[in-house]
Amino acid sequence: MAEPSPSTLLEISQLSLYLDNGSREQKLVDNINLSIRSGESVAIVGESGAGKSLTAYAIPGLLPGNINATGEILFGEQSLLDLPEPQIRALRGAQIGMVFQEPQSALNPLHKVGNQVAEVLRLHNNFTKAEAYQETIQLFNQVELPNPETLLHRLPHQLSGGQRQRVLIAMAIACKPKLLIADEPTTAIDATQQKTLMLLLQKLQRETGMAMLFISHDMELVRDYCQYIAVMANGRIVEQNQTEAIFNNPNHPVTRALINSAPTGSPLPLSLTAETVLAADKLQAHHKPTRKSLLSLFSNRQRKITPAIEDISIHLKAGETLGLVGESGSGKTTLGLALLKLLQSDGDISLLGHPVQHLPEPEFRSLRKNIQPVFQDPYNSLNPRMTIREILEEGLLLHTQLDKSERQQKLQQILVDTGFLSSPADIDQQAKAILSRYPHAFSGGQRQRIALARALILKPALVILDEPTSSLDRPLQQQLLNLLRYLQRKYQTAYLLISHDLAVVKTLSHRLAVMKDGHIIESGDSMDILNHPRQPYTRRLIAAAQHCLN
Repeated sequence: MAEPSPSTLLEISQLSLYLDNGSREQKLVDNINLSIRSGESVAIVGESGAGKSLTAYAIPGLLPGNINATGEILFGEQSLLDLPEPQIRALRGAQIGMVFQEPQSALNPLHKVGNQVAEVLRLHNNFTKAEAYQETIQLFNQVELPNPETLLHRLPHQLSGGQRQRVLIAMAIACKPKLLIADEPTTAIDATQQKTLMLLLQKLQRETGMAMLFISHDMELVRDYCQYIAVMANGRIVEQNQTEAIFNNPNHPVTRALINSAPTGSPLPLSLTAETVLAADKLQAHHKPTRKSLLSLFSNRQRKITPAIEDISIHLKAGETLGLVGESGSGKTTLGLALLKLLQSDGDISLLGHPVQHLPEPEFRSLRKNIQPVFQDPYNSLNPRMTIREILEEGLLLHTQLDKSERQQKLQQILVDTGFLSSPADIDQQAKAILSRYPHAFSGGQRQRIALARALILKPALVILDEPTSSLDRPLQQQLLNLLRYLQRKYQTAYLLISHDLAVVKTLSHRLAVMKDGHIIESGDSMDILNHPRQPYTRRLIAAAQHCLN
Protein backbone atom coordinates (compact mmCIF):
# COMPACT_ATOMS: atom_id res chain seq x y z
CA MET A 1 0.00 0.00 0.00
CA ALA A 2 1.20 3.53 -0.85
CA GLU A 3 2.24 5.80 1.98
CA PRO A 4 -0.24 8.61 2.79
CA SER A 5 0.57 12.13 1.62
CA PRO A 6 2.11 14.49 4.20
CA SER A 7 -1.18 16.38 4.61
CA THR A 8 -3.18 13.20 5.27
CA LEU A 9 -3.87 12.67 8.97
CA LEU A 10 -6.03 9.54 8.79
CA GLU A 11 -6.05 6.88 6.08
CA ILE A 12 -8.56 3.99 6.22
CA SER A 13 -7.83 1.25 3.69
CA GLN A 14 -9.92 -1.85 2.95
CA LEU A 15 -11.41 -1.88 6.46
CA SER A 16 -13.83 -4.73 7.09
CA LEU A 17 -15.47 -5.60 10.41
CA TYR A 18 -16.80 -9.02 11.35
CA LEU A 19 -19.10 -10.10 14.19
CA ASP A 20 -17.79 -13.34 15.71
CA ASN A 21 -20.83 -15.48 16.55
CA GLY A 22 -18.72 -18.41 17.66
CA SER A 23 -19.64 -20.80 14.86
CA ARG A 24 -19.32 -18.24 12.04
CA GLU A 25 -18.44 -14.63 11.29
CA GLN A 26 -20.95 -12.07 10.02
CA LYS A 27 -19.58 -9.20 7.94
CA LEU A 28 -20.86 -5.86 9.31
CA VAL A 29 -18.67 -3.38 7.44
CA ASP A 30 -17.19 -4.17 4.03
CA ASN A 31 -14.04 -2.71 2.42
CA ILE A 32 -14.11 0.90 3.67
CA ASN A 33 -11.63 3.33 2.08
CA LEU A 34 -11.53 6.91 3.40
CA SER A 35 -8.92 9.58 4.12
CA ILE A 36 -9.01 12.77 6.21
CA ARG A 37 -6.49 15.61 6.02
CA SER A 38 -5.45 17.87 8.89
CA GLY A 39 -7.96 20.69 9.34
CA GLU A 40 -10.58 18.95 7.17
CA SER A 41 -14.16 18.09 8.16
CA VAL A 42 -15.46 14.81 6.73
CA ALA A 43 -18.92 13.34 7.29
CA ILE A 44 -20.09 9.75 7.15
CA VAL A 45 -23.85 9.73 6.55
CA GLY A 46 -26.38 6.99 5.99
CA GLU A 47 -29.50 5.38 7.31
CA SER A 48 -29.66 3.85 10.77
CA GLY A 49 -27.73 0.57 10.94
CA ALA A 50 -25.57 1.32 7.90
CA GLY A 51 -22.34 0.81 9.86
CA LYS A 52 -21.36 4.47 10.39
CA SER A 53 -20.65 4.29 14.12
CA LEU A 54 -18.84 0.93 13.90
CA THR A 55 -16.51 2.38 11.28
CA ALA A 56 -15.77 5.39 13.49
CA TYR A 57 -15.27 3.31 16.66
CA ALA A 58 -12.68 1.14 14.87
CA ILE A 59 -10.34 4.16 14.64
CA PRO A 60 -9.61 4.63 18.38
CA GLY A 61 -9.95 0.89 19.12
CA LEU A 62 -13.36 1.05 20.78
CA LEU A 63 -15.00 -1.92 19.06
CA PRO A 64 -16.64 -4.61 21.22
CA GLY A 65 -14.50 -7.66 21.88
CA ASN A 66 -16.57 -9.90 19.59
CA ILE A 67 -15.97 -7.71 16.50
CA ASN A 68 -12.82 -8.37 14.49
CA ALA A 69 -11.21 -5.89 12.08
CA THR A 70 -9.14 -6.43 8.93
CA GLY A 71 -7.51 -3.87 6.68
CA GLU A 72 -5.49 -0.87 7.79
CA ILE A 73 -6.02 2.39 9.67
CA LEU A 74 -3.06 4.82 9.58
CA PHE A 75 -3.04 7.79 11.97
CA GLY A 76 -0.06 9.79 10.80
CA GLU A 77 2.55 7.03 10.58
CA GLN A 78 1.00 4.78 13.23
CA SER A 79 -1.00 1.70 12.26
CA LEU A 80 -3.85 1.81 14.79
CA LEU A 81 -5.09 -1.74 14.31
CA ASP A 82 -1.63 -3.05 15.23
CA LEU A 83 -1.04 -0.83 18.28
CA PRO A 84 -0.93 -2.48 21.71
CA GLU A 85 -3.77 -1.40 24.00
CA PRO A 86 -1.59 0.84 26.27
CA GLN A 87 -0.38 2.86 23.27
CA ILE A 88 -3.76 3.36 21.67
CA ARG A 89 -5.20 4.24 25.08
CA ALA A 90 -2.62 7.02 25.31
CA LEU A 91 -3.84 8.40 21.96
CA ARG A 92 -7.48 8.57 23.09
CA GLY A 93 -8.30 11.93 24.56
CA ALA A 94 -4.86 13.37 23.86
CA GLN A 95 -4.71 13.07 20.05
CA ILE A 96 -8.06 11.47 19.17
CA GLY A 97 -11.13 12.97 20.83
CA MET A 98 -14.50 11.19 20.83
CA VAL A 99 -18.05 12.52 21.22
CA PHE A 100 -20.43 9.60 21.66
CA GLN A 101 -24.00 9.43 20.44
CA GLU A 102 -25.54 8.62 23.83
CA PRO A 103 -24.04 10.91 26.50
CA GLN A 104 -25.82 9.33 29.46
CA SER A 105 -24.14 5.98 28.81
CA ALA A 106 -20.77 7.61 27.96
CA LEU A 107 -20.56 9.53 31.26
CA ASN A 108 -19.89 7.78 34.56
CA PRO A 109 -23.15 8.06 36.56
CA LEU A 110 -21.30 7.99 39.90
CA HIS A 111 -18.95 10.94 39.29
CA LYS A 112 -19.64 14.66 38.96
CA VAL A 113 -19.32 15.89 35.38
CA GLY A 114 -16.66 18.44 36.29
CA ASN A 115 -14.44 15.74 37.78
CA GLN A 116 -14.79 13.64 34.62
CA VAL A 117 -13.58 16.49 32.40
CA ALA A 118 -10.82 17.44 34.85
CA GLU A 119 -9.61 13.81 34.88
CA VAL A 120 -8.85 14.02 31.13
CA LEU A 121 -6.85 17.21 31.64
CA ARG A 122 -4.86 15.78 34.56
CA LEU A 123 -4.20 12.49 32.76
CA HIS A 124 -2.98 13.90 29.45
CA ASN A 125 -1.76 17.44 30.29
CA ASN A 126 -0.34 16.87 33.80
CA PHE A 127 -2.52 19.68 35.20
CA THR A 128 -2.73 20.19 38.94
CA LYS A 129 -6.15 19.76 40.51
CA ALA A 130 -6.64 23.54 40.70
CA GLU A 131 -5.51 24.05 37.09
CA ALA A 132 -7.82 21.31 35.85
CA TYR A 133 -10.72 22.83 37.81
CA GLN A 134 -10.21 26.28 36.25
CA GLU A 135 -9.74 24.86 32.74
CA THR A 136 -12.96 22.82 33.13
CA ILE A 137 -14.88 26.00 33.96
CA GLN A 138 -13.38 27.63 30.86
CA LEU A 139 -14.37 24.65 28.69
CA PHE A 140 -17.92 24.71 30.06
CA ASN A 141 -18.10 28.41 29.20
CA GLN A 142 -16.86 27.66 25.68
CA VAL A 143 -19.65 25.16 25.04
CA GLU A 144 -22.18 27.55 26.66
CA LEU A 145 -23.15 25.49 29.68
CA PRO A 146 -25.02 27.71 32.15
CA ASN A 147 -23.57 28.50 35.60
CA PRO A 148 -20.49 26.28 35.10
CA GLU A 149 -19.20 26.80 38.66
CA THR A 150 -22.40 25.16 39.94
CA LEU A 151 -23.05 22.72 37.13
CA LEU A 152 -19.65 21.01 37.32
CA HIS A 153 -20.64 19.64 40.75
CA ARG A 154 -23.70 17.83 39.34
CA LEU A 155 -24.02 14.17 38.42
CA PRO A 156 -24.93 13.29 34.80
CA HIS A 157 -28.57 12.46 35.62
CA GLN A 158 -29.02 15.98 37.03
CA LEU A 159 -28.34 17.52 33.61
CA SER A 160 -30.56 17.70 30.55
CA GLY A 161 -29.71 15.59 27.50
CA GLY A 162 -28.34 18.61 25.66
CA GLN A 163 -26.22 19.62 28.65
CA ARG A 164 -24.76 16.11 28.89
CA GLN A 165 -23.92 16.25 25.20
CA ARG A 166 -22.06 19.54 25.68
CA VAL A 167 -20.13 18.07 28.62
CA LEU A 168 -18.96 15.29 26.28
CA ILE A 169 -17.91 17.87 23.68
CA ALA A 170 -15.99 19.81 26.35
CA MET A 171 -14.25 16.58 27.38
CA ALA A 172 -13.42 15.68 23.78
CA ILE A 173 -11.82 19.05 22.94
CA ALA A 174 -10.09 19.48 26.33
CA CYS A 175 -6.66 18.43 25.05
CA LYS A 176 -7.05 20.00 21.59
CA PRO A 177 -6.79 16.66 19.74
CA LYS A 178 -5.53 16.26 16.18
CA LEU A 179 -8.70 14.33 15.26
CA LEU A 180 -12.18 14.72 16.71
CA ILE A 181 -14.66 11.91 16.01
CA ALA A 182 -18.19 13.16 16.65
CA ASP A 183 -20.99 10.58 16.55
CA GLU A 184 -24.24 12.55 16.16
CA PRO A 185 -22.82 15.39 18.30
CA THR A 186 -25.80 17.76 18.00
CA THR A 187 -28.84 15.48 18.10
CA ALA A 188 -29.73 16.46 21.69
CA ILE A 189 -29.10 20.18 21.14
CA ASP A 190 -31.48 22.81 19.79
CA ALA A 191 -30.73 24.64 16.55
CA THR A 192 -29.42 27.84 18.19
CA GLN A 193 -26.86 25.93 20.26
CA GLN A 194 -25.95 23.67 17.33
CA LYS A 195 -24.68 26.71 15.46
CA THR A 196 -22.73 27.96 18.50
CA LEU A 197 -21.02 24.61 19.01
CA MET A 198 -20.19 24.13 15.34
CA LEU A 199 -18.66 27.61 15.19
CA LEU A 200 -16.61 26.74 18.28
CA LEU A 201 -15.34 23.55 16.63
CA GLN A 202 -14.48 25.48 13.47
CA LYS A 203 -12.56 28.01 15.56
CA LEU A 204 -10.56 25.16 17.16
CA GLN A 205 -9.86 23.80 13.69
CA ARG A 206 -8.41 27.11 12.57
CA GLU A 207 -6.30 27.46 15.70
CA THR A 208 -4.99 23.88 15.97
CA GLY A 209 -5.44 22.25 12.55
CA MET A 210 -7.75 19.66 14.11
CA ALA A 211 -9.53 17.33 11.69
CA MET A 212 -13.13 16.26 12.32
CA LEU A 213 -14.99 13.10 11.39
CA PHE A 214 -18.75 13.55 11.77
CA ILE A 215 -21.24 10.69 11.97
CA SER A 216 -24.57 12.31 11.23
CA HIS A 217 -27.99 12.05 9.64
CA ASP A 218 -28.47 15.83 9.65
CA MET A 219 -27.76 16.64 6.01
CA GLU A 220 -28.17 20.40 6.45
CA LEU A 221 -25.60 20.42 9.25
CA VAL A 222 -23.22 18.37 7.12
CA ARG A 223 -23.69 20.69 4.16
CA ASP A 224 -22.89 23.78 6.21
CA TYR A 225 -19.81 22.48 8.04
CA CYS A 226 -18.19 19.57 6.15
CA GLN A 227 -16.04 19.64 3.03
CA TYR A 228 -16.39 15.97 2.14
CA ILE A 229 -19.13 13.34 2.50
CA ALA A 230 -19.09 9.54 2.43
CA VAL A 231 -22.50 7.85 2.15
CA MET A 232 -22.88 4.39 3.73
CA ALA A 233 -25.54 1.74 3.13
CA ASN A 234 -25.54 -1.89 4.31
CA GLY A 235 -21.98 -1.67 5.62
CA ARG A 236 -20.43 -0.21 2.47
CA ILE A 237 -19.55 3.27 1.22
CA VAL A 238 -21.82 3.63 -1.81
CA GLU A 239 -20.83 7.17 -2.74
CA GLN A 240 -18.25 9.75 -1.64
CA ASN A 241 -17.34 13.17 -2.97
CA GLN A 242 -16.96 16.84 -2.15
CA THR A 243 -20.02 18.12 -0.27
CA GLU A 244 -21.44 20.37 -2.98
CA ALA A 245 -20.91 17.68 -5.62
CA ILE A 246 -22.93 15.25 -3.46
CA PHE A 247 -25.78 17.73 -3.03
CA ASN A 248 -25.78 18.96 -6.63
CA ASN A 249 -25.56 15.54 -8.25
CA PRO A 250 -26.37 12.65 -5.87
CA ASN A 251 -25.88 9.35 -7.72
CA HIS A 252 -27.05 6.70 -5.27
CA PRO A 253 -30.75 6.24 -4.23
CA VAL A 254 -29.75 6.30 -0.53
CA THR A 255 -28.02 9.66 -1.03
CA ARG A 256 -31.06 11.10 -2.79
CA ALA A 257 -33.35 9.80 -0.03
CA LEU A 258 -31.22 11.40 2.71
CA ILE A 259 -31.15 14.76 0.92
CA ASN A 260 -34.82 14.92 -0.06
CA SER A 261 -36.62 13.34 2.89
CA ALA A 262 -37.76 16.23 5.09
CA PRO A 263 -40.59 15.40 7.55
CA THR A 264 -44.01 15.77 5.94
CA GLY A 265 -47.59 15.56 7.10
CA SER A 266 -49.88 17.47 9.42
CA PRO A 267 -51.70 16.82 12.70
CA LEU A 268 -54.86 14.73 12.55
CA PRO A 269 -58.25 16.44 13.08
CA LEU A 270 -59.37 16.39 16.70
CA SER A 271 -62.69 14.96 17.81
CA LEU A 272 -65.00 17.57 19.32
CA THR A 273 -66.05 15.05 21.97
CA ALA A 274 -62.53 13.92 22.94
CA GLU A 275 -62.10 13.39 26.68
CA THR A 276 -59.30 14.96 28.65
CA VAL A 277 -56.48 12.47 29.15
CA LEU A 278 -54.07 14.63 31.17
CA ALA A 279 -54.52 17.77 33.24
CA ALA A 280 -51.67 19.30 35.22
CA ASP A 281 -51.99 22.48 37.26
CA LYS A 282 -49.29 24.67 38.82
CA LEU A 283 -46.55 22.03 38.73
CA GLN A 284 -43.24 22.92 40.34
CA ALA A 285 -40.08 20.83 40.81
CA HIS A 286 -36.51 21.46 41.96
CA HIS A 287 -33.23 19.75 41.23
CA LYS A 288 -31.83 18.21 44.39
CA PRO A 289 -28.75 20.36 45.14
CA THR A 290 -25.36 18.89 45.95
CA ARG A 291 -23.43 20.02 49.02
CA LYS A 292 -20.94 22.05 46.95
CA SER A 293 -23.65 23.76 44.92
CA LEU A 294 -25.36 24.73 48.18
CA LEU A 295 -22.11 26.21 49.48
CA SER A 296 -21.77 28.13 46.22
CA LEU A 297 -25.26 29.51 46.62
CA PHE A 298 -24.63 30.63 50.19
CA SER A 299 -21.30 32.21 49.26
CA ASN A 300 -23.09 34.24 46.59
CA ARG A 301 -25.71 35.27 49.17
CA GLN A 302 -28.55 33.74 47.16
CA ARG A 303 -31.52 32.91 49.33
CA LYS A 304 -33.28 30.29 47.21
CA ILE A 305 -32.64 27.64 44.59
CA THR A 306 -34.23 28.36 41.22
CA PRO A 307 -36.91 25.75 40.43
CA ALA A 308 -36.28 23.45 37.46
CA ILE A 309 -39.93 24.00 36.47
CA GLU A 310 -42.39 26.45 38.01
CA ASP A 311 -46.12 27.17 37.70
CA ILE A 312 -46.66 24.80 34.74
CA SER A 313 -50.26 24.10 33.70
CA ILE A 314 -51.05 21.95 30.66
CA HIS A 315 -53.84 19.68 29.42
CA LEU A 316 -54.14 17.05 26.69
CA LYS A 317 -57.18 15.44 25.06
CA ALA A 318 -57.45 12.01 23.48
CA GLY A 319 -55.89 12.02 20.03
CA GLU A 320 -54.09 15.33 20.61
CA THR A 321 -50.39 16.15 20.43
CA LEU A 322 -48.81 18.94 22.46
CA GLY A 323 -45.35 19.91 21.26
CA LEU A 324 -42.98 21.10 23.98
CA VAL A 325 -39.99 23.05 22.67
CA GLY A 326 -37.19 25.18 24.07
CA GLU A 327 -33.44 25.31 24.39
CA SER A 328 -31.51 22.58 26.14
CA GLY A 329 -31.90 22.92 29.91
CA SER A 330 -35.18 24.85 29.72
CA GLY A 331 -37.03 22.19 31.76
CA LYS A 332 -38.74 20.10 29.06
CA THR A 333 -37.54 16.68 30.22
CA THR A 334 -38.01 17.65 33.89
CA LEU A 335 -41.68 18.37 33.16
CA GLY A 336 -42.04 14.97 31.48
CA LEU A 337 -40.49 13.20 34.48
CA ALA A 338 -42.79 15.08 36.86
CA LEU A 339 -45.86 14.01 34.86
CA LEU A 340 -44.65 10.39 34.96
CA LYS A 341 -44.19 10.71 38.74
CA LEU A 342 -40.53 9.81 38.34
CA LEU A 343 -39.57 13.13 39.92
CA GLN A 344 -41.01 14.66 43.06
CA SER A 345 -43.09 17.74 42.32
CA ASP A 346 -45.76 20.01 43.78
CA GLY A 347 -49.08 20.83 42.14
CA ASP A 348 -51.91 18.70 40.75
CA ILE A 349 -51.86 15.95 38.11
CA SER A 350 -54.96 14.16 36.81
CA LEU A 351 -54.82 11.14 34.45
CA LEU A 352 -58.04 10.03 32.73
CA GLY A 353 -60.00 11.92 35.35
CA HIS A 354 -58.17 10.34 38.30
CA PRO A 355 -56.12 12.63 40.57
CA VAL A 356 -52.75 10.87 40.76
CA GLN A 357 -50.29 13.38 42.17
CA HIS A 358 -50.68 12.17 45.75
CA LEU A 359 -51.42 8.50 45.02
CA PRO A 360 -48.96 6.07 46.66
CA GLU A 361 -46.91 4.14 44.09
CA PRO A 362 -48.73 0.80 44.63
CA GLU A 363 -52.06 2.45 43.78
CA PHE A 364 -50.64 4.42 40.84
CA ARG A 365 -48.97 1.31 39.39
CA SER A 366 -52.24 0.01 37.91
CA LEU A 367 -52.63 3.29 35.98
CA ARG A 368 -49.07 3.33 34.60
CA LYS A 369 -50.07 1.33 31.52
CA ASN A 370 -52.02 4.43 30.44
CA ILE A 371 -48.98 6.75 30.50
CA GLN A 372 -45.82 5.46 28.86
CA PRO A 373 -42.47 7.19 28.23
CA VAL A 374 -39.96 7.12 25.40
CA PHE A 375 -36.74 8.50 26.86
CA GLN A 376 -34.16 10.56 25.01
CA ASP A 377 -31.28 8.14 25.56
CA PRO A 378 -32.42 4.67 24.43
CA TYR A 379 -29.25 2.83 25.40
CA ASN A 380 -29.52 4.03 28.99
CA SER A 381 -33.26 3.25 29.23
CA LEU A 382 -32.99 -0.32 27.91
CA ASN A 383 -31.76 -2.96 30.36
CA PRO A 384 -28.53 -4.34 28.81
CA ARG A 385 -29.06 -7.70 30.52
CA MET A 386 -32.50 -8.27 28.99
CA THR A 387 -33.20 -9.56 25.50
CA ILE A 388 -35.44 -7.54 23.20
CA ARG A 389 -38.18 -10.12 23.82
CA GLU A 390 -37.93 -9.60 27.58
CA ILE A 391 -37.91 -5.81 27.18
CA LEU A 392 -40.97 -5.70 24.93
CA GLU A 393 -42.86 -8.46 26.74
CA GLU A 394 -42.39 -7.04 30.24
CA GLY A 395 -45.34 -4.65 29.99
CA LEU A 396 -47.61 -7.32 28.54
CA LEU A 397 -46.77 -9.66 31.43
CA LEU A 398 -47.42 -6.94 34.02
CA HIS A 399 -50.56 -5.39 32.61
CA THR A 400 -52.37 -8.02 30.49
CA GLN A 401 -53.63 -11.59 30.76
CA LEU A 402 -52.50 -12.60 27.25
CA ASP A 403 -51.22 -16.14 26.74
CA LYS A 404 -47.86 -16.92 25.10
CA SER A 405 -49.27 -17.17 21.58
CA GLU A 406 -51.17 -13.88 21.90
CA ARG A 407 -48.08 -12.13 23.27
CA GLN A 408 -46.05 -13.44 20.32
CA GLN A 409 -48.59 -11.93 17.92
CA LYS A 410 -48.32 -8.58 19.72
CA LEU A 411 -44.53 -8.72 19.55
CA GLN A 412 -44.51 -9.46 15.84
CA GLN A 413 -47.02 -6.70 15.10
CA ILE A 414 -45.05 -4.05 16.98
CA LEU A 415 -41.86 -5.13 15.17
CA VAL A 416 -43.71 -4.67 11.88
CA ASP A 417 -45.07 -1.30 12.98
CA THR A 418 -41.65 0.00 13.97
CA GLY A 419 -39.92 -1.19 10.80
CA PHE A 420 -37.95 -4.20 12.06
CA LEU A 421 -39.97 -6.68 10.00
CA SER A 422 -40.67 -5.66 6.43
CA SER A 423 -41.26 -8.93 4.56
CA PRO A 424 -44.08 -11.39 5.38
CA ALA A 425 -41.80 -14.26 4.31
CA ASP A 426 -40.27 -16.15 7.25
CA ILE A 427 -41.66 -13.58 9.67
CA ASP A 428 -41.42 -16.03 12.58
CA GLN A 429 -37.71 -16.58 11.99
CA GLN A 430 -37.07 -12.86 11.47
CA ALA A 431 -38.86 -12.01 14.72
CA LYS A 432 -37.01 -14.77 16.62
CA ALA A 433 -33.64 -13.44 15.43
CA ILE A 434 -34.45 -9.89 16.56
CA LEU A 435 -36.13 -10.78 19.85
CA SER A 436 -33.24 -13.00 20.97
CA ARG A 437 -30.65 -10.20 20.71
CA TYR A 438 -29.57 -7.66 23.35
CA PRO A 439 -29.67 -3.82 23.07
CA HIS A 440 -25.91 -3.49 22.44
CA ALA A 441 -26.31 -5.46 19.18
CA PHE A 442 -28.38 -2.65 17.62
CA SER A 443 -27.47 0.78 16.30
CA GLY A 444 -28.54 3.94 18.14
CA GLY A 445 -31.46 4.47 15.78
CA GLN A 446 -32.59 0.87 16.10
CA ARG A 447 -32.47 1.13 19.91
CA GLN A 448 -34.72 4.19 19.73
CA ARG A 449 -37.27 2.20 17.74
CA ILE A 450 -37.09 -0.57 20.37
CA ALA A 451 -37.81 2.01 23.08
CA LEU A 452 -40.77 3.28 21.05
CA ALA A 453 -42.04 -0.26 20.52
CA ARG A 454 -41.88 -0.90 24.28
CA ALA A 455 -44.03 2.16 24.96
CA LEU A 456 -46.58 1.55 22.22
CA ILE A 457 -47.13 -2.17 22.70
CA LEU A 458 -49.56 -1.48 25.59
CA LYS A 459 -51.55 1.05 23.50
CA PRO A 460 -51.47 3.66 26.30
CA ALA A 461 -53.78 6.68 26.47
CA LEU A 462 -50.77 9.03 26.71
CA VAL A 463 -47.18 8.69 25.53
CA ILE A 464 -44.52 11.15 26.63
CA LEU A 465 -42.01 11.29 23.78
CA ASP A 466 -38.69 12.83 24.79
CA GLU A 467 -36.75 13.52 21.57
CA PRO A 468 -38.08 10.28 19.99
CA THR A 469 -36.53 10.94 16.55
CA SER A 470 -33.27 12.67 17.49
CA SER A 471 -31.07 9.62 16.77
CA LEU A 472 -32.86 8.66 13.55
CA ASP A 473 -32.11 9.55 9.95
CA ARG A 474 -34.80 11.48 8.07
CA PRO A 475 -36.34 8.45 6.28
CA LEU A 476 -36.73 6.63 9.61
CA GLN A 477 -38.03 9.81 11.23
CA GLN A 478 -40.74 9.95 8.60
CA GLN A 479 -41.54 6.28 9.11
CA LEU A 480 -41.94 6.78 12.87
CA LEU A 481 -43.99 9.94 12.44
CA ASN A 482 -46.31 8.03 10.12
CA LEU A 483 -46.52 5.25 12.72
CA LEU A 484 -47.30 7.69 15.53
CA ARG A 485 -49.97 9.33 13.38
CA TYR A 486 -51.46 5.93 12.47
CA LEU A 487 -51.65 4.79 16.11
CA GLN A 488 -53.09 8.14 17.12
CA ARG A 489 -55.83 7.79 14.53
CA LYS A 490 -56.56 4.16 15.48
CA TYR A 491 -56.40 4.38 19.26
CA GLN A 492 -56.84 8.11 19.94
CA THR A 493 -53.49 8.15 21.75
CA ALA A 494 -52.39 11.51 23.15
CA TYR A 495 -48.75 12.59 22.83
CA LEU A 496 -46.61 15.03 24.73
CA LEU A 497 -43.84 15.55 22.18
CA ILE A 498 -40.65 16.98 23.69
CA SER A 499 -38.32 18.04 20.90
CA HIS A 500 -35.93 20.67 19.61
CA ASP A 501 -36.64 19.62 16.00
CA LEU A 502 -39.33 22.07 14.92
CA ALA A 503 -39.81 20.26 11.61
CA VAL A 504 -40.86 17.14 13.53
CA VAL A 505 -43.01 19.15 15.93
CA LYS A 506 -44.76 20.91 13.04
CA THR A 507 -45.90 17.67 11.39
CA LEU A 508 -47.42 16.11 14.51
CA SER A 509 -48.43 18.79 17.03
CA HIS A 510 -51.84 20.43 17.33
CA ARG A 511 -50.63 22.85 19.98
CA LEU A 512 -47.22 24.17 20.95
CA ALA A 513 -45.78 25.22 24.32
CA VAL A 514 -42.47 27.08 24.46
CA MET A 515 -40.32 26.66 27.59
CA LYS A 516 -37.60 28.95 28.89
CA ASP A 517 -35.90 28.79 32.30
CA GLY A 518 -38.51 26.39 33.69
CA HIS A 519 -41.55 28.42 32.57
CA ILE A 520 -43.96 28.16 29.65
CA ILE A 521 -43.60 31.59 28.08
CA GLU A 522 -45.86 31.06 25.06
CA SER A 523 -48.48 28.49 24.04
CA GLY A 524 -51.23 28.06 21.51
CA ASP A 525 -52.03 26.61 18.09
CA SER A 526 -48.85 25.23 16.50
CA MET A 527 -49.16 27.01 13.17
CA ASP A 528 -50.10 30.30 14.83
CA ILE A 529 -46.92 30.21 16.93
CA LEU A 530 -44.68 29.03 14.09
CA ASN A 531 -46.01 31.71 11.74
CA HIS A 532 -46.56 34.52 14.24
CA PRO A 533 -44.35 34.05 17.34
CA ARG A 534 -44.91 36.70 19.99
CA GLN A 535 -41.83 36.26 22.19
CA PRO A 536 -38.29 37.19 20.99
CA TYR A 537 -37.04 33.86 22.39
CA THR A 538 -39.55 31.94 20.26
CA ARG A 539 -38.63 33.97 17.18
CA ARG A 540 -34.96 33.09 17.75
CA LEU A 541 -35.75 29.35 17.99
CA ILE A 542 -37.79 29.45 14.79
CA ALA A 543 -35.20 31.51 12.89
CA ALA A 544 -32.44 29.02 13.78
CA ALA A 545 -34.53 26.14 12.38
CA GLN A 546 -35.97 27.97 9.38
CA HIS A 547 -34.16 25.78 6.83
CA CYS A 548 -36.05 22.74 8.21
CA LEU A 549 -39.46 24.44 8.25
CA ASN A 550 -39.59 25.67 4.65
